[in-house]
Amino acid sequence: MQLLRVFGVRIGVHPSWFLVLFLIIWSLSGTYKDAFPGRESQAFFLATLSALLFFASVVLHELGHALVAKRNGIGIAGIDLWLFGGVAKMRRDTDSAGVEFRVAVAGPLVTLAIAALCAGAGILLAGFDSFLEAVILAPDSGNTPLEAVLGYLAFINTVLLAFNLLPGFPLDGGRIVRAIAWWRTGDRTKATRFAALLGRGLAYVLMGLGAFALLNGQLVGGLWLVFIGVFLNGAARHAVSQTAVSERIEGLTVGDVMDDEPVALSSLLKLDRALDEFFLRYGWAWFPVVDGAGRFVGYVTRTKVEEVPEALRAGWTVDEVMNHESAASLEVAVEEPLESLLGSEGFVKLGAVMAVDGEGRLRGVVTLDQVRRALRPAAPAV
Repeated sequence: MQLLRVFGVRIGVHPSWFLVLFLIIWSLSGTYKDAFPGRESQAFFLATLSALLFFASVVLHELGHALVAKRNGIGIAGIDLWLFGGVAKMRRDTDSAGVEFRVAVAGPLVTLAIAALCAGAGILLAGFDSFLEAVILAPDSGNTPLEAVLGYLAFINTVLLAFNLLPGFPLDGGRIVRAIAWWRTGDRTKATRFAALLGRGLAYVLMGLGAFALLNGQLVGGLWLVFIGVFLNGAARHAVSQTAVSERIEGLTVGDVMDDEPVALSSLLKLDRALDEFFLRYGWAWFPVVDGAGRFVGYVTRTKVEEVPEALRAGWTVDEVMNHESAASLEVAVEEPLESLLGSEGFVKLGAVMAVDGEGRLRGVVTLDQVRRALRPAAPAV
């Protein structure tokens, strides 16, 4: 679900994020009640504010990755907050060890700056010793609510920084290791396998620690460590597979595989003609829609057309029933690397993406089947 756009980057949330937000607020509410006894309503407000500011820190961390990636010519599909924090979705992999290092280190540098700013502000307000009590939210410490929030943000961002710098792919530390290995070997695939191996090792360590915690009665902490370990293990394995795929299609562009004679509907076409001349003729479930200049503006489904009463279809036009809100997420530049389509939202929504030129004019359609064919290994010579 999209929340907003920052510097042109879509910020969204997965439904699982709301569960984590609730758990953090619930946990912090009890801690703030102990720190400020007799002020329950204020404790809930401080917990909510702290949780939201923590996730704002996560967004800034991912924006660091995203903006450096964009500066190096890598498109960003968006930033999503979910169960395990946040992720900046790049449209393609980095193309050199230097770019990989710069993108990987950008997020931790942002987190370090946030932690340092919060700590510096807290020390100026409370003094060093008193701020340390605010960091651990000691009961009846005498700290103000502002000092307590600054202490929490300094602490949680330091923890976030330390965890992200662990040398296991796909954590930032693992990506830094991958960049160094890539630089030393000159082989992206080998570097990815090495970093992923470290990532899987870290995952098993976390799962082992989680199992140990469960055996000692620490239910929430133990389950959390197990879940993180399972996620890291799966992500590391997926990274190796995706890098192998990227190597296979290296050099191919969207224009190399697209259907360059797309059938599209004019946004001003009447619905009765759209149904008779296109949906019934071709039997397709949807068509791309273009404006008078041939620019891609959205898509229309047969279901939407048939929802309009038959008597009204001669007076209604396609643009009145088409889906135009998703247009930006469904298009890709003709000259983009084919790799940029991996994980595209268009394949999830429609099973296809629209190839456009620099003016936004529709030049082709790329279906999921076309990408699958491009991914198949070449047949051996006879």
